[in-house]
Amino acid sequence: MEQERWVLALPTCKTPTSPHQIPLSLLVMLFLLLTPPSLSINETDTETDLLHPKDRNALVLFKSQVQNPYQFLSSWVGSNCTNWTGVTCSNRTGRVISINLTGKNLSGLVHPSLCKLLFLETLILPHNSFYGSLPPCLCKLMNLKTLDFGHNMGLNGTVPPCIGNFSMTLERIDLSFNSFTGEIPETLYYLKSLKYLDLSHNNLQGNLGDFGQSLVYLNLESNSISGTLPCLSASVESIWVLNLANNSILGGIPSCISSLRELRQLNLSFNGLKYGISPILLFSDKLVVLDLSFNSLSGLLPRKIAEGGSEKSGLLLLDLSHNQFSGDIPLTITELKSLQVLFLSNNLLTGEIPERIGNLTYLQVIDLSHNLLSGSIPLNIVGCFQLLALILNNNNLSGEIQPELDALDSLKILDISNNEISGAIPLTLAGCKSLEIVDFSYNNLSGALNDAITKWVNLRFISLAQNKFSGALPTWLFSFQVIQTMDLSGNKFSGYIPDGNFNFSLKFNSSNFGTTTSFEQLPILQSLQMKLSVIVSDINELGFNYHLFSAVGIDLSRNLLHGEIPVSLFGLHGLEYLNLSYNFLDGKVPTSLNNLSSLRALDLSHNSLSGQIPENISCLGNLTLLNLSYNCFSGILPKKQRYSRFPGAFAGNPDLCVEESPGEACQTKGLPTVPNKNFEEETDGPISIWVFCISAVVSFYFGIITLFCSARTRNYILQTKL
Repeated sequence: MEQERWVLALPTCKTPTSPHQIPLSLLVMLFLLLTPPSLSINETDTETDLLHPKDRNALVLFKSQVQNPYQFLSSWVGSNCTNWTGVTCSNRTGRVISINLTGKNLSGLVHPSLCKLLFLETLILPHNSFYGSLPPCLCKLMNLKTLDFGHNMGLNGTVPPCIGNFSMTLERIDLSFNSFTGEIPETLYYLKSLKYLDLSHNNLQGNLGDFGQSLVYLNLESNSISGTLPCLSASVESIWVLNLANNSILGGIPSCISSLRELRQLNLSFNGLKYGISPILLFSDKLVVLDLSFNSLSGLLPRKIAEGGSEKSGLLLLDLSHNQFSGDIPLTITELKSLQVLFLSNNLLTGEIPERIGNLTYLQVIDLSHNLLSGSIPLNIVGCFQLLALILNNNNLSGEIQPELDALDSLKILDISNNEISGAIPLTLAGCKSLEIVDFSYNNLSGALNDAITKWVNLRFISLAQNKFSGALPTWLFSFQVIQTMDLSGNKFSGYIPDGNFNFSLKFNSSNFGTTTSFEQLPILQSLQMKLSVIVSDINELGFNYHLFSAVGIDLSRNLLHGEIPVSLFGLHGLEYLNLSYNFLDGKVPTSLNNLSSLRALDLSHNSLSGQIPENISCLGNLTLLNLSYNCFSGILPKKQRYSRFPGAFAGNPDLCVEESPGEACQTKGLPTVPNKNFEEETDGPISIWVFCISAVVSFYFGIITLFCSARTRNYILQTKL
């Protein structure tokens, strides 16, 4: 930067002066010479915005080494600091005191020129694509208060060992979501000014020590840190957030953790914690989130969580899932009046669901799945009128679906699969008009499909598989606009597959949604797979969301359906799997098969389909699984159509010839025979023919519906104003 020069021009004095009179011109000269630079009469308000030349040169050098595709740094020209994006200067000295370039899509190495900004107090460069190691010379920034390189992913190497020594004013360090290795620097354990430390989502290891300062926020989630839990005795009156999830912490939970009086969030999930929870481990009423999931904790569920009693607790989220807790669900849990999310799944819990669970009027999510609970769904549960998800699958629940459940008109997810629930679907469930995910599979439900289901206009996933439903499939079956997965397999539905109304579904008819499943997921194409997200704010409110990963498909297998396959069913561009096996379907396969451009799995086996196999099946580029065995297909399958990639797909079709080599006689795919028995002896009608298992290895039966609701995919975010 060029410095301005100024010259004072004094007028020539022609009037003689007395020996006792100092000329005015001399007084002015003396004033100017004695005036400090900061009070110079030439220093104007505009000049206070000038960027110091040393800092300007350092920033220009940093800019020259950074990729800046969106030109966010194009304003870094001239000498006026206020025009430089993300840069703040001192109004008095012009020295750079703050750099904030959050989310500017910058990339490259962190250039050492930043170390020359000796007056820097705030360095914030998160959500970019910087890579490489941090320059050790950053330790020269003695005035630094905030250091934030979070969410760059590519920063690696060890955390500079001097990071806890160079600044006695450093309060906030965020190096999260990078690739740092090694141990936590010893100096960080003793940096007295430190309040906020986030080293989460790196590759750090080594034993966890005890921090000797009054921390407010400590997040070491998703590393490989080992050792036992420290007491953090220096932070008993200060720490709000303690997140050590997804590490290798061992041993039990020490009772000294309950001495953290200001704690709002405690997340110790995905570690190797074991033993029972001590009855003297009582948390402050200020605790909002308690997540101990995915450990090996055992014994009874804690009867008391809050020091002042359950009714005084401000707990919003309680997650004790994926442990080895046994015994019943204590009634004291139903006294957590503020509770909004309750996860107790994947334990060894017995007994009945407490009737008083309906007292938790703020509950939004209940997941008690994968336990040994018995009895019926308590009627009092309708008191949880804000409920968004009720997940009770894989227990020993019995009884019927109560008509009063229609009071849960905000319910989006209802999963009672893999239980012993009987009876029909009540007509009153039409009142659950917000339902999007419904899984009633593997129960003893019966009756016909009633019109209550048509009121679930936002339905995305429905499974009624492996029940005793009967009657004809209703004409409105495929009229749901956002339906993604429909599984009615393993029932006693009869009659024809309804034609028409297929155009209503956006998912079935559009291949623009992208593939929802990977090749490895094909064996469980129709399984319910979700990611639950829970956001906890500092104003004691929860936000709940989920993402559905299940494939786009239809499964009507193992029923009593007959007649021809509707042509319109084979015109669904977005369909990823279709299973119509083990029915009494006849006629020809529609030639519009080539419209199924997204199809990855097709099973029409064990029917009475006839005619030639459409040649365009071989043109379905995404098709991975094909089974047309045990039908009445005829004709020749030329080798050039590459059907050899589907071994066993055509077994049990006596009149079908599969060409092994061009010009050679084709081989028929007749029915297998049992030694010493003729065909008449081994067949007793169409059903007995199907018992042959020669095609079992190539048959993919979509009959298992499970809830994949891993706590690893659940996000708990505590937004804390520090």
